[in-house]
Amino acid sequence: MNATIQQPVVVTTDLFKLTFDEMGATVARAELLQERETADWTHEGVPGLFFGEAESEPGNVVLFDTSASRIYKAETGLVGGSFPNHRTVFKLMSQELTMKDGQETLEVKFVADNGGVQLIKTFVLQRGHYGINVKHEVVNNGNIAITPSVYMQLTRDNGAVATQSSMYNTYTGPAVYTEEEKFQKLSFDSLADGDKDYPTYANEGWIAMLQHYFLTAWVPQDGEKREIYARQIDKNLFAIGSIVAVGEVAPGASKTIDSQLYVGPQDQRRLEHIAPNLDLVVDYGWLTFLAKPIYSLLAFLYGLVGNWGWAIVLLTVLVKAVLYPISAAGYKSMGRMRDLAPRMKALQEKYKDDKQALNQAMMELYRREKINPAGGCFPILLQLPVFLALYWVLLASVELRGAEWILWVTDLSNPDAFLILPIVMVGTMFLQMKLSPQPMDSAQAKMMMIMPIVFGIMFFFFASGLVLYWLTNNVLSIWQQWYVNKQIAEERRKRVIS
Repeated sequence: MNATIQQPVVVTTDLFKLTFDEMGATVARAELLQERETADWTHEGVPGLFFGEAESEPGNVVLFDTSASRIYKAETGLVGGSFPNHRTVFKLMSQELTMKDGQETLEVKFVADNGGVQLIKTFVLQRGHYGINVKHEVVNNGNIAITPSVYMQLTRDNGAVATQSSMYNTYTGPAVYTEEEKFQKLSFDSLADGDKDYPTYANEGWIAMLQHYFLTAWVPQDGEKREIYARQIDKNLFAIGSIVAVGEVAPGASKTIDSQLYVGPQDQRRLEHIAPNLDLVVDYGWLTFLAKPIYSLLAFLYGLVGNWGWAIVLLTVLVKAVLYPISAAGYKSMGRMRDLAPRMKALQEKYKDDKQALNQAMMELYRREKINPAGGCFPILLQLPVFLALYWVLLASVELRGAEWILWVTDLSNPDAFLILPIVMVGTMFLQMKLSPQPMDSAQAKMMMIMPIVFGIMFFFFASGLVLYWLTNNVLSIWQQWYVNKQIAEERRKRVIS
């Protein structure tokens, strides 16, 4: 048995380097050859001067892994009798283990016998596909009929992903989807507490293990009644799986159960073709209703320009164009308030000892001049939902992981290690303040001067794609505010002439 474990079966395709353990014919390791781990931004650019350079180049992303520090694998077998399972030694039947140039599919076949029952597992890997077709053929070599079931499970420890950022929290753990109960996350803690608040039977759906940007999932065929289970199986070790009944298999007969094993990125376009609603694993939080259309629009713009950074710039322009009438009204209010500054100062001097009278006089002045004092806040408030939704899009969409923009911006999902974008953004905020009416209260004016610096420090740690959005919005706002101020000045000039 130990000799078998020490002889892994390594299969290589254009996307995978898979390691099978002949003990159970389990997928013990899955290296994604087209997905690189992202470099730690704190070891680059300006932060790198303080924290030092990264010791080595990032390697490929590894999902399934069986090592001293990680247990994460895909296991299958038969239940309902003394049948082959994931603890049975399987024999490799395939000769070809490497997908050659021009080859579209690669089949890897294992076989095991136990109790007069033979189980043949066939993994069909396709070029360019992260979905692996898995066939379980049950052959009854005995003298009596059998009624086995095939189980497909994902087993994983509850350890954090090695590359998980300390700047944000993302979900790692099991999930399940059924048409009746929809999408549910089943945390490791809840399973450790014995929580069974999830659907246990369905005719459709899937089970999965999620981590930031990536997932593994078992997807039985729709229409196949399956039992769903999730539990703690050892200290810090958990499993989620589906059990599909094979039905009665007569002596000398065989039956096959087909399913699909997905091992790869949370690419929404790919996931939609694997199973209905598998794209729900891309978690946009409570702003999903807004984040999904923003992602769709962003993906459409990317299809036009071929660069996610410029797609974000175009998205900002479109959002600004849609909100232009409301923003213009707000900027007009701000511009007119600048004109009222001398009169407001005079009111402050006149009613400096009577705040209630001052407030009444100022409100009367606003009413007479048809100015909304809160109008200048509307442009920012209208941008906030889009900003927050884009935050989740950048955080959860694997398509933007490692996406370049220009020159020094090599990963829009990471902060700008050279701090150029946030510094320029702070500059645009100061410029906006110069174009806006200055607060009459000195303490408030000092607070307004501090705000760009506070925002700048915050934005140092935000994804560069998010800073790019806000910077572009600021530049467009400055132009719009300048244009509105110019219109107001022209109106003032005409009034003076007339």
